[in-house]
Amino acid sequence: MATRIGLLGRWAGDNVDAPRPGCSFFDGFALRHDSPPHLLYVAWGFAPSRSGGVYRLLATANAFARKGWDVTVLTVPRDVFERSTGVDPSLESRADTRVRVERIPFPHEETNLDLRTWGAFRAHAPELWNGWKAWQTARVFPEPRYGLWRPELERAAERIHAERPVSLTIGSGNPNVVHTAGLHLHERHGVPFVMDYRDTWQLDMYSGRRTLSPKSRGAAWERRMVAAADEIWFVNEPIAAWHRELYPEWAQKISVVSNGFDPEFVGAPTAPRTDRGEGLVLGNIGTMTSQTPIRQLVDGWIAARERGALAQDRIDLFGYLGHQGDDEGRVLEQIARVQDGSVSYRGAVSKATIAEVYARLDALILPLGTSPFMTSGKVFEYMATGLPIVSVHDPRNAVSDTLQGYPAWVPAESLEAADVADALVRVAEIASTQTLEDRQVARAWAERYERARILDPIAERWRADIDARGAA
Repeated sequence: MATRIGLLGRWAGDNVDAPRPGCSFFDGFALRHDSPPHLLYVAWGFAPSRSGGVYRLLATANAFARKGWDVTVLTVPRDVFERSTGVDPSLESRADTRVRVERIPFPHEETNLDLRTWGAFRAHAPELWNGWKAWQTARVFPEPRYGLWRPELERAAERIHAERPVSLTIGSGNPNVVHTAGLHLHERHGVPFVMDYRDTWQLDMYSGRRTLSPKSRGAAWERRMVAAADEIWFVNEPIAAWHRELYPEWAQKISVVSNGFDPEFVGAPTAPRTDRGEGLVLGNIGTMTSQTPIRQLVDGWIAARERGALAQDRIDLFGYLGHQGDDEGRVLEQIARVQDGSVSYRGAVSKATIAEVYARLDALILPLGTSPFMTSGKVFEYMATGLPIVSVHDPRNAVSDTLQGYPAWVPAESLEAADVADALVRVAEIASTQTLEDRQVARAWAERYERARILDPIAERWRADIDARGAA
């Protein structure tokens, strides 16, 4: 059974569970003019998931609620996150109180590692069981681990639409199965839908290769959804351009909806630390995986200190070690190479306390994997602090375009130790003399990426479109 959180309270005399009388959505393709439009927002990793995409999900739901939409979020039960991505309990209260969250069942046998609950087939032949489960999933929807969610999504979307006609569906992937709810309502009832890709389905972000055969079931499903969707959003221009080339006949539907920052999480720029003269603190905040160049960062740090630079300074690393907490990138092993203790791992940080952590830092380190398609949600929050930022990533990364023009940005010319060392020294020089006014100037430049500036116009545009369809 779905769990519902929050009250809409604006359905002209209805309670939250009652269908609206006298309103057929497709009679003129709209709700009554005295009722707000209804957004169905499908998002697997909604709060309290601690995945990086959760902030875009929260911001999108909140933006539509702020602009007068009734918003229903369709997601999974909390215990799914406890077994997979982990949870940040502080995030759940960040959803607008007008947003209704429905948590529907999610088939998750593959993530259940408790041997006591396994059946005889899985316990005695786990490889055969995995193959059978993959075959079963592919028949429903060709996405490993997630495809079996499709029937639950379609049933829930149909029920929600019957209770309160849906004006627009947005699915925010990954997983890509979230888009099936919008496709279902579109094909059954003509409801417009948007595909919001935080990640991509067919593009390997690191190699730039297409990961699915054009004749595969996954490619066929994506083509079907792209053909039917009203809009397709990607987070940066290189990814959008790749997909325009893949789907030239629908290129006009593809646009960039950038990530951004949430002022309530970051706070206002703070004054520099009064004791920074005794040693600077450079910090990185974010999940560190095998793709994060921590080894190269440590190489550069050691090289700089061997030159006699940064002698009083230190690096503090915050965040999760791998998506599953397994330190897949061997971060602790790399830290141990710095024998003087000037590089430390400080653990994860909740969003409720992240502004306090930024206030204790003098400069920020941005280590990212190598790819011209690579983007980062963290960079927007970094810019919002006004602190100096040192990029420890390949200059070809798409995030370089985002940072171009930021007043306190220092890019490493390459990931070679000497170039990383040079960049660390330069950012320390900026951090040692930066003033509060300097930080405020940098924040003013970054405000173009405030999420409300990105998402509010979209919510307004779609409301005008829905109203126009109703008046037609």
